[in-house]
Amino acid sequence: MAEPWPYPAPLDDGAADHLRVGLKLPEIPLYATSGDRIALANLPGRSIVFAYPWTGQPGMPNPPGWDDIPGAHGSTPEAEGFAALYPRLREMEISVYGLSTQDTDCQAEFAERIGLPFPLLSDAEFAFARALKLPTFKAGDTSYLVRLTLIIADGCIEHVDYPVHPPHTHAHEVFKRVAASGQAHA
Repeated sequence: MAEPWPYPAPLDDGAADHLRVGLKLPEIPLYATSGDRIALANLPGRSIVFAYPWTGQPGMPNPPGWDDIPGAHGSTPEAEGFAALYPRLREMEISVYGLSTQDTDCQAEFAERIGLPFPLLSDAEFAFARALKLPTFKAGDTSYLVRLTLIIADGCIEHVDYPVHPPHTHAHEVFKRVAASGQAHA
């Protein structure tokens, strides 16, 4: 059993209600830590895209007020959860992507440091976030994505998890959902 999450839980404020099943994603290519540019709208098959606000770097402070922002903490354990399940997801022919507004260099450092087997996508210009009207929050003078997960099929939304809590067990919840839906389609 996972330890209880020590940070405040986000509330469902309705900011993702417009992200409905069947909605086609915008055709906006995003820089990936793999060196590619990836447009989620053009991906074949099923994919999991987990949006996260920010990943810290060793020796760097958190943004102002981070500990008090519901849902802000948890990007590393969430990513580690998807990394642990990645081989099983690939067996089901499901791709995984992380998405944040950090630049690719920061994402690449993070991905290498914790050994992520899947690419992280950078929306540093907020082009994808604005087009899809993804929820954001501010810490200090900087905007961040609110944590949410999209399960997409052939470039369209199949399922949305919002708000995500707790982040350290979220990947297992998503895995159970896609495994059950895969059995239903078999």
